[in-house]
Amino acid sequence: MLALAGYLLGALVSKDRQVFLPGPTTHGHYQIELDCNACHTPMMGVKVDACEQCHGAELTEADDSHPAAKFRDPRNAELLTRIQVTHCVTCHVEHRPELTRSMGVTLPEDYCVRCHEDIAQERPNHAAYGFETCLNGACHNFHDNRALSEDFLAEHLHEPAMLAEPVGGGVAKGAPTSSGWTAAEHDADAAEIDGAALERAVSEWSASRHAAAGVNCRGCHEAEQRWVARPTHTACQSCHGAEVEGYLRGRHGMRLQAGLSPMQPGLARLPMRDDAASLSLGCGSCHGAHEERPHVSAVSACMTCHDDAHSRAYEGSKHAASWRREVAGEGAQGTGVSCATCHLPAVRTSPAAAASHTQHNQNDNLRPNEKMIRSVCMQCHGLQFALDALADSELVRRNFQGLPSKTIESLRMVAQKRSVTADNTREDEP
Repeated sequence: MLALAGYLLGALVSKDRQVFLPGPTTHGHYQIELDCNACHTPMMGVKVDACEQCHGAELTEADDSHPAAKFRDPRNAELLTRIQVTHCVTCHVEHRPELTRSMGVTLPEDYCVRCHEDIAQERPNHAAYGFETCLNGACHNFHDNRALSEDFLAEHLHEPAMLAEPVGGGVAKGAPTSSGWTAAEHDADAAEIDGAALERAVSEWSASRHAAAGVNCRGCHEAEQRWVARPTHTACQSCHGAEVEGYLRGRHGMRLQAGLSPMQPGLARLPMRDDAASLSLGCGSCHGAHEERPHVSAVSACMTCHDDAHSRAYEGSKHAASWRREVAGEGAQGTGVSCATCHLPAVRTSPAAAASHTQHNQNDNLRPNEKMIRSVCMQCHGLQFALDALADSELVRRNFQGLPSKTIESLRMVAQKRSVTADNTREDEP
Protein backbone atom coordinates (compact mmCIF):
# COMPACT_ATOMS: atom_id res chain seq x y z
CA MET A 1 0.00 0.00 0.00
CA LEU A 2 2.81 2.39 0.87
CA ALA A 3 4.51 1.56 -2.41
CA LEU A 4 1.33 2.35 -4.33
CA ALA A 5 0.87 5.61 -2.42
CA GLY A 6 4.44 6.55 -3.17
CA TYR A 7 3.94 5.80 -6.86
CA LEU A 8 0.80 7.90 -7.04
CA LEU A 9 2.46 10.77 -5.19
CA GLY A 10 5.42 10.59 -7.53
CA ALA A 11 3.13 10.66 -10.54
CA LEU A 12 1.31 13.67 -9.12
CA VAL A 13 4.54 15.58 -8.58
CA SER A 14 5.98 14.60 -11.95
CA LYS A 15 4.49 15.44 -15.33
CA ASP A 16 3.48 11.82 -15.93
CA ARG A 17 -0.11 11.93 -14.72
CA GLN A 18 -1.58 9.37 -17.10
CA VAL A 19 -2.30 7.09 -14.16
CA PHE A 20 -4.93 9.51 -12.84
CA LEU A 21 -7.04 9.57 -16.01
CA PRO A 22 -10.32 7.73 -15.34
CA GLY A 23 -10.93 7.52 -19.08
CA PRO A 24 -10.08 9.19 -22.40
CA THR A 25 -10.89 12.87 -22.77
CA THR A 26 -12.86 14.37 -25.65
CA HIS A 27 -11.39 15.39 -29.00
CA GLY A 28 -11.26 19.01 -27.89
CA HIS A 29 -9.28 18.37 -24.71
CA TYR A 30 -7.21 15.22 -25.23
CA GLN A 31 -4.06 17.19 -26.07
CA ILE A 32 -3.99 18.82 -22.65
CA GLU A 33 -5.37 15.94 -20.59
CA LEU A 34 -2.12 15.68 -18.66
CA ASP A 35 -2.42 19.31 -17.54
CA CYS A 36 -4.78 18.29 -14.74
CA ASN A 37 -4.60 21.69 -13.04
CA ALA A 38 -6.21 23.35 -16.07
CA CYS A 39 -9.58 21.90 -15.09
CA HIS A 40 -9.18 20.38 -11.64
CA THR A 41 -8.40 21.54 -8.12
CA PRO A 42 -5.52 19.82 -6.26
CA MET A 43 -8.09 17.42 -4.80
CA MET A 44 -9.33 16.58 -8.32
CA GLY A 45 -12.56 18.53 -8.09
CA VAL A 46 -13.65 20.41 -11.22
CA LYS A 47 -12.93 24.14 -11.16
CA VAL A 48 -16.12 26.13 -11.56
CA ASP A 49 -14.56 28.68 -13.90
CA ALA A 50 -12.24 26.33 -15.79
CA CYS A 51 -14.44 26.18 -18.89
CA GLU A 52 -14.87 29.94 -19.12
CA GLN A 53 -11.13 30.52 -18.91
CA CYS A 54 -10.82 29.02 -22.39
CA HIS A 55 -14.31 29.40 -23.83
CA GLY A 56 -15.63 32.54 -22.14
CA ALA A 57 -14.57 34.96 -24.88
CA GLU A 58 -16.05 32.68 -27.51
CA LEU A 59 -19.40 32.59 -25.72
CA THR A 60 -19.41 36.36 -25.28
CA GLU A 61 -18.71 36.91 -28.97
CA ALA A 62 -21.48 34.48 -29.88
CA ASP A 63 -23.97 36.29 -27.62
CA ASP A 64 -24.61 32.97 -25.85
CA SER A 65 -28.25 32.01 -26.34
CA HIS A 66 -28.36 30.14 -23.01
CA PRO A 67 -26.15 32.19 -20.64
CA ALA A 68 -26.17 31.41 -16.94
CA ALA A 69 -27.59 34.88 -16.26
CA LYS A 70 -30.81 33.94 -18.05
CA PHE A 71 -31.49 31.22 -15.53
CA ARG A 72 -30.67 33.36 -12.53
CA ASP A 73 -33.74 35.36 -13.43
CA PRO A 74 -36.45 34.33 -10.91
CA ARG A 75 -38.91 33.93 -13.77
CA ASN A 76 -36.81 31.04 -15.10
CA ALA A 77 -35.89 29.52 -11.74
CA GLU A 78 -38.31 26.63 -12.21
CA LEU A 79 -36.36 25.50 -15.27
CA LEU A 80 -33.32 24.78 -13.11
CA THR A 81 -35.24 22.01 -11.40
CA ARG A 82 -35.32 20.23 -14.76
CA ILE A 83 -31.75 20.78 -15.90
CA GLN A 84 -28.97 22.68 -14.12
CA VAL A 85 -27.78 24.63 -17.14
CA THR A 86 -25.78 27.18 -15.13
CA HIS A 87 -23.01 24.57 -14.80
CA CYS A 88 -21.06 23.57 -17.89
CA VAL A 89 -20.46 20.08 -16.51
CA THR A 90 -24.18 19.37 -16.54
CA CYS A 91 -23.88 18.82 -20.28
CA HIS A 92 -20.13 18.39 -20.80
CA VAL A 93 -18.58 15.63 -18.69
CA GLU A 94 -15.06 14.48 -19.46
CA HIS A 95 -13.59 10.96 -19.30
CA ARG A 96 -16.90 9.31 -20.26
CA PRO A 97 -16.38 8.29 -23.91
CA GLU A 98 -19.22 5.77 -23.78
CA LEU A 99 -21.66 8.63 -23.13
CA THR A 100 -20.06 11.39 -25.17
CA ARG A 101 -21.58 12.60 -28.41
CA SER A 102 -20.57 15.40 -30.76
CA MET A 103 -19.47 18.68 -29.18
CA GLY A 104 -18.56 16.77 -26.01
CA VAL A 105 -22.19 16.58 -24.87
CA THR A 106 -23.02 13.78 -22.44
CA LEU A 107 -26.78 14.29 -22.16
CA PRO A 108 -29.42 12.35 -24.14
CA GLU A 109 -30.03 13.78 -27.60
CA ASP A 110 -33.51 14.98 -26.66
CA TYR A 111 -32.42 17.15 -23.72
CA CYS A 112 -34.16 20.20 -25.25
CA VAL A 113 -37.51 18.71 -24.21
CA ARG A 114 -36.82 19.57 -20.58
CA CYS A 115 -37.51 23.24 -21.25
CA HIS A 116 -39.28 23.26 -24.62
CA GLU A 117 -41.82 20.49 -24.27
CA ASP A 118 -44.64 22.79 -25.44
CA ILE A 119 -42.83 24.00 -28.57
CA ALA A 120 -45.40 22.37 -30.89
CA GLN A 121 -48.10 24.54 -29.33
CA GLU A 122 -46.06 27.71 -29.78
CA ARG A 123 -44.92 26.73 -33.26
CA PRO A 124 -47.24 24.24 -34.95
CA ASN A 125 -44.74 23.73 -37.78
CA HIS A 126 -42.48 21.96 -35.26
CA ALA A 127 -45.04 19.28 -34.43
CA ALA A 128 -43.59 16.79 -36.90
CA TYR A 129 -40.06 16.99 -35.45
CA GLY A 130 -38.77 14.97 -32.52
CA PHE A 131 -36.64 16.59 -29.85
CA GLU A 132 -33.66 14.47 -30.89
CA THR A 133 -33.54 16.54 -34.12
CA CYS A 134 -33.16 19.98 -32.52
CA LEU A 135 -29.40 20.11 -32.70
CA ASN A 136 -29.08 18.10 -35.90
CA GLY A 137 -29.48 19.34 -39.43
CA ALA A 138 -28.43 22.96 -38.86
CA CYS A 139 -31.64 23.89 -37.02
CA HIS A 140 -30.47 25.06 -33.59
CA ASN A 141 -27.32 25.34 -31.53
CA PHE A 142 -27.40 25.61 -27.76
CA HIS A 143 -24.87 28.44 -27.43
CA ASP A 144 -24.42 30.07 -30.82
CA ASN A 145 -27.41 30.76 -33.04
CA ARG A 146 -26.00 33.73 -34.94
CA ALA A 147 -26.40 31.98 -38.29
CA LEU A 148 -29.56 30.07 -37.34
CA SER A 149 -31.83 32.62 -35.68
CA GLU A 150 -35.20 33.40 -37.24
CA ASP A 151 -34.32 37.05 -37.88
CA PHE A 152 -31.06 36.13 -39.62
CA LEU A 153 -32.77 33.51 -41.74
CA ALA A 154 -35.45 36.03 -42.73
CA GLU A 155 -32.75 38.47 -43.88
CA HIS A 156 -31.34 35.93 -46.31
CA LEU A 157 -34.34 34.24 -47.87
CA HIS A 158 -34.22 33.31 -51.57
CA GLU A 159 -30.50 33.87 -52.05
CA PRO A 160 -28.86 32.02 -54.97
CA ALA A 161 -26.45 29.17 -54.33
CA MET A 162 -23.56 31.28 -55.65
CA LEU A 163 -23.54 35.00 -55.00
CA ALA A 164 -22.93 37.38 -57.88
CA GLU A 165 -19.67 38.70 -56.45
CA PRO A 166 -17.96 35.98 -54.37
CA VAL A 167 -15.19 37.16 -52.09
CA GLY A 168 -12.73 34.55 -50.85
CA GLY A 169 -9.76 34.91 -48.56
CA GLY A 170 -7.38 35.87 -51.31
CA VAL A 171 -3.68 35.48 -51.81
CA ALA A 172 -1.59 37.64 -49.51
CA LYS A 173 -0.32 40.72 -51.27
CA GLY A 174 3.15 40.50 -52.64
CA ALA A 175 6.04 41.43 -50.39
CA PRO A 176 8.10 44.52 -51.16
CA THR A 177 10.98 43.89 -53.54
CA SER A 178 13.40 46.19 -51.77
CA SER A 179 13.66 47.14 -48.14
CA GLY A 180 16.50 49.63 -48.18
CA TRP A 181 18.44 47.48 -45.71
CA THR A 182 21.62 45.69 -46.72
CA ALA A 183 23.19 42.46 -45.58
CA ALA A 184 26.22 44.34 -44.29
CA GLU A 185 24.08 46.24 -41.81
CA HIS A 186 22.92 42.98 -40.28
CA ASP A 187 26.11 40.90 -40.21
CA ALA A 188 26.54 41.76 -36.55
CA ASP A 189 23.00 40.67 -35.74
CA ALA A 190 23.59 37.22 -37.22
CA ALA A 191 27.25 36.69 -36.37
CA GLU A 192 26.59 33.13 -35.20
CA ILE A 193 25.23 32.05 -38.61
CA ASP A 194 27.65 30.70 -41.21
CA GLY A 195 28.23 32.77 -44.35
CA ALA A 196 26.09 30.84 -46.84
CA ALA A 197 23.16 30.53 -44.48
CA LEU A 198 23.46 34.20 -43.55
CA GLU A 199 23.46 35.32 -47.16
CA ARG A 200 20.39 33.21 -47.94
CA ALA A 201 18.54 34.34 -44.79
CA VAL A 202 19.24 38.03 -45.43
CA SER A 203 18.23 37.70 -49.08
CA GLU A 204 14.91 36.16 -48.10
CA TRP A 205 14.39 38.61 -45.26
CA SER A 206 15.18 41.69 -47.36
CA ALA A 207 12.14 41.01 -49.58
CA SER A 208 9.82 40.48 -46.63
CA ARG A 209 7.39 42.71 -44.79
CA HIS A 210 9.55 42.38 -41.70
CA ALA A 211 12.32 44.17 -43.56
CA ALA A 212 9.95 46.83 -44.83
CA ALA A 213 8.77 47.43 -41.26
CA GLY A 214 12.34 47.71 -39.96
CA VAL A 215 12.25 44.42 -38.02
CA ASN A 216 15.75 43.03 -38.23
CA CYS A 217 17.38 39.86 -36.93
CA ARG A 218 17.40 40.93 -33.30
CA GLY A 219 13.72 41.78 -33.48
CA CYS A 220 12.92 38.07 -33.53
CA HIS A 221 16.05 36.25 -32.42
CA GLU A 222 16.51 38.32 -29.29
CA ALA A 223 12.84 38.89 -28.49
CA GLU A 224 13.27 36.57 -25.49
CA GLN A 225 16.10 38.72 -24.07
CA ARG A 226 18.76 36.34 -25.38
CA TRP A 227 19.87 35.07 -28.76
CA VAL A 228 17.60 32.22 -29.84
CA ALA A 229 18.52 30.35 -33.01
CA ARG A 230 14.95 29.18 -33.59
CA PRO A 231 12.51 31.71 -32.13
CA THR A 232 9.25 30.37 -30.71
CA HIS A 233 5.77 31.86 -30.76
CA THR A 234 6.76 34.18 -27.91
CA ALA A 235 8.96 36.12 -30.36
CA CYS A 236 6.01 36.57 -32.72
CA GLN A 237 3.63 37.56 -29.95
CA SER A 238 4.92 41.10 -29.44
CA CYS A 239 3.79 42.10 -32.95
CA HIS A 240 1.21 39.45 -33.78
CA GLY A 241 -0.59 39.17 -30.46
CA ALA A 242 -4.08 38.39 -31.81
CA GLU A 243 -2.74 35.70 -34.13
CA VAL A 244 -0.70 34.05 -31.40
CA GLU A 245 -3.61 34.18 -28.97
CA GLY A 246 -5.76 32.31 -31.47
CA TYR A 247 -2.97 29.85 -32.19
CA LEU A 248 -2.60 29.00 -28.50
CA ARG A 249 -6.33 28.40 -28.18
CA GLY A 250 -6.43 26.12 -31.21
CA ARG A 251 -5.28 22.55 -31.52
CA HIS A 252 -2.00 23.55 -33.12
CA GLY A 253 -0.81 25.47 -30.07
CA MET A 254 -2.97 24.54 -27.09
CA ARG A 255 -0.31 22.23 -25.66
CA LEU A 256 2.13 25.15 -25.49
CA GLN A 257 -0.51 27.23 -23.71
CA ALA A 258 -0.76 24.45 -21.11
CA GLY A 259 3.01 24.33 -20.62
CA LEU A 260 3.37 21.00 -22.40
CA SER A 261 5.62 20.04 -25.31
CA PRO A 262 4.62 21.25 -28.80
CA MET A 263 1.92 19.38 -30.66
CA GLN A 264 3.11 16.69 -33.05
CA PRO A 265 0.91 15.21 -35.81
CA GLY A 266 1.66 11.77 -34.43
CA LEU A 267 -0.33 12.69 -31.31
CA ALA A 268 -3.45 13.67 -33.27
CA ARG A 269 -6.66 11.64 -33.47
CA LEU A 270 -7.39 12.76 -37.01
CA PRO A 271 -5.52 10.87 -39.77
CA MET A 272 -2.11 12.45 -40.36
CA ARG A 273 0.72 11.67 -42.75
CA ASP A 274 3.18 9.14 -41.34
CA ASP A 275 6.18 11.17 -42.50
CA ALA A 276 4.97 14.15 -40.47
CA ALA A 277 4.37 12.26 -37.22
CA SER A 278 7.37 13.64 -35.35
CA LEU A 279 7.19 17.26 -36.51
CA SER A 280 6.88 19.78 -33.66
CA LEU A 281 4.38 22.47 -34.57
CA GLY A 282 5.18 26.14 -34.20
CA CYS A 283 4.70 29.35 -36.16
CA GLY A 284 7.55 28.34 -38.47
CA SER A 285 5.78 25.12 -39.39
CA CYS A 286 3.50 27.09 -41.71
CA HIS A 287 5.26 30.44 -42.07
CA GLY A 288 8.73 30.83 -43.48
CA ALA A 289 11.46 31.73 -41.04
CA HIS A 290 12.65 34.64 -43.19
CA GLU A 291 10.74 34.66 -46.47
CA GLU A 292 7.04 35.18 -46.98
CA ARG A 293 5.28 32.21 -48.51
CA PRO A 294 1.52 32.80 -48.43
CA HIS A 295 0.86 30.09 -51.02
CA VAL A 296 2.60 27.54 -48.80
CA SER A 297 1.00 28.55 -45.52
CA ALA A 298 -2.48 28.63 -47.06
CA VAL A 299 -2.51 25.11 -48.54
CA SER A 300 0.77 23.20 -48.76
CA ALA A 301 1.57 23.52 -45.07
CA CYS A 302 -1.79 21.95 -44.22
CA MET A 303 -1.24 19.05 -46.60
CA THR A 304 2.16 18.40 -45.06
CA CYS A 305 0.39 16.92 -42.03
CA HIS A 306 -3.33 16.34 -42.66
CA ASP A 307 -4.33 13.07 -44.32
CA ASP A 308 -8.08 12.79 -43.69
CA ALA A 309 -10.59 12.33 -46.52
CA HIS A 310 -11.72 15.99 -46.46
CA SER A 311 -8.14 17.24 -46.82
CA ARG A 312 -7.19 14.74 -49.51
CA ALA A 313 -10.28 15.66 -51.54
CA TYR A 314 -9.38 19.35 -51.62
CA GLU A 315 -7.07 19.11 -54.64
CA GLY A 316 -9.92 17.90 -56.83
CA SER A 317 -12.46 20.43 -55.60
CA LYS A 318 -13.78 23.61 -57.20
CA HIS A 319 -12.35 25.50 -54.25
CA ALA A 320 -8.84 24.29 -55.11
CA ALA A 321 -9.35 25.13 -58.78
CA SER A 322 -10.32 28.70 -57.86
CA TRP A 323 -7.25 28.97 -55.66
CA ARG A 324 -4.93 27.78 -58.42
CA ARG A 325 -6.44 30.30 -60.83
CA GLU A 326 -5.85 33.16 -58.41
CA VAL A 327 -2.31 32.09 -57.60
CA ALA A 328 -1.57 31.91 -61.32
CA GLY A 329 -2.94 35.42 -61.79
CA GLU A 330 -5.89 34.17 -63.84
CA GLY A 331 -8.50 34.86 -61.16
CA ALA A 332 -9.40 38.11 -59.46
CA GLN A 333 -8.00 38.94 -56.04
CA GLY A 334 -10.09 37.26 -53.35
CA THR A 335 -11.78 34.66 -55.57
CA GLY A 336 -9.52 31.76 -54.62
CA VAL A 337 -10.51 29.43 -51.78
CA SER A 338 -7.63 27.82 -49.90
CA CYS A 339 -7.59 25.75 -46.72
CA ALA A 340 -6.86 28.97 -44.80
CA THR A 341 -9.79 30.77 -46.43
CA CYS A 342 -12.22 28.54 -44.56
CA HIS A 343 -10.30 27.41 -41.50
CA LEU A 344 -8.26 30.52 -40.70
CA PRO A 345 -10.53 33.36 -41.84
CA ALA A 346 -9.89 37.05 -41.38
CA VAL A 347 -11.82 38.46 -38.42
CA ARG A 348 -12.20 41.97 -37.08
CA THR A 349 -10.07 42.86 -34.09
CA SER A 350 -13.26 44.18 -32.46
CA PRO A 351 -16.83 44.72 -33.70
CA ALA A 352 -16.18 48.44 -34.15
CA ALA A 353 -12.66 48.12 -35.59
CA ALA A 354 -11.86 48.42 -39.28
CA ALA A 355 -8.68 46.37 -38.93
CA SER A 356 -8.75 42.60 -39.05
CA HIS A 357 -6.43 39.72 -38.31
CA THR A 358 -6.23 36.07 -39.30
CA GLN A 359 -7.92 33.78 -36.80
CA HIS A 360 -5.22 31.21 -36.06
CA ASN A 361 -7.48 29.06 -33.91
CA GLN A 362 -8.31 26.73 -36.78
CA ASN A 363 -11.13 25.11 -34.83
CA ASP A 364 -12.87 28.34 -33.88
CA ASN A 365 -15.48 28.02 -36.62
CA LEU A 366 -15.85 24.24 -36.42
CA ARG A 367 -17.59 23.97 -33.04
CA PRO A 368 -20.12 23.35 -34.63
CA ASN A 369 -19.48 23.90 -38.32
CA GLU A 370 -22.51 26.21 -38.64
CA LYS A 371 -20.20 28.85 -37.20
CA MET A 372 -18.51 28.95 -40.61
CA ILE A 373 -21.63 30.29 -42.29
CA ARG A 374 -21.34 33.98 -41.45
CA SER A 375 -17.56 34.35 -41.48
CA VAL A 376 -16.77 32.07 -44.43
CA CYS A 377 -19.51 30.41 -46.48
CA MET A 378 -21.65 33.49 -47.04
CA GLN A 379 -18.73 35.33 -48.61
CA CYS A 380 -19.54 33.29 -51.71
CA HIS A 381 -22.75 31.33 -51.15
CA GLY A 382 -26.36 32.00 -50.25
CA LEU A 383 -27.54 30.97 -46.79
CA GLN A 384 -29.75 28.08 -47.93
CA PHE A 385 -26.94 26.49 -49.92
CA ALA A 386 -24.48 26.97 -47.04
CA LEU A 387 -26.80 25.33 -44.51
CA ASP A 388 -27.52 22.42 -46.84
CA ALA A 389 -23.85 21.86 -47.65
CA LEU A 390 -22.56 21.92 -44.08
CA ALA A 391 -25.33 19.57 -42.92
CA ASP A 392 -24.34 16.97 -45.55
CA SER A 393 -21.53 15.01 -43.88
CA GLU A 394 -20.73 13.04 -47.02
CA LEU A 395 -20.43 16.24 -49.05
CA VAL A 396 -18.10 17.67 -46.39
CA ARG A 397 -16.01 14.49 -46.59
CA ARG A 398 -15.70 14.99 -50.37
CA ASN A 399 -14.64 18.60 -49.75
CA PHE A 400 -17.84 19.89 -51.35
CA GLN A 401 -17.41 18.16 -54.69
CA GLY A 402 -20.99 17.93 -55.88
CA LEU A 403 -24.28 19.30 -54.56
CA PRO A 404 -25.97 18.88 -51.15
CA SER A 405 -28.18 15.80 -50.91
CA LYS A 406 -30.56 17.31 -48.35
CA THR A 407 -32.45 20.54 -47.80
CA ILE A 408 -32.67 22.28 -44.46
CA GLU A 409 -36.24 23.39 -43.91
CA SER A 410 -35.51 26.32 -41.60
CA LEU A 411 -35.68 29.04 -44.26
CA ARG A 412 -38.88 27.65 -45.76
CA MET A 413 -40.47 27.55 -42.32
CA VAL A 414 -39.45 31.15 -41.62
CA ALA A 415 -40.73 32.30 -45.01
CA GLN A 416 -44.03 30.58 -44.39
CA LYS A 417 -44.38 32.03 -40.91
CA ARG A 418 -43.49 35.56 -42.00
CA SER A 419 -45.92 35.33 -44.91
CA VAL A 420 -48.75 34.23 -42.64
CA THR A 421 -47.90 37.00 -40.18
CA ALA A 422 -47.89 39.57 -42.97
CA ASP A 423 -51.21 38.32 -44.30
CA ASN A 424 -52.77 38.49 -40.86
CA THR A 425 -51.47 42.03 -40.43
CA ARG A 426 -53.08 43.15 -43.67
CA GLU A 427 -56.39 41.58 -42.66
CA ASP A 428 -56.39 43.52 -39.42
CA GLU A 429 -55.81 46.84 -41.13
CA PRO A 430 -58.89 49.12 -41.54
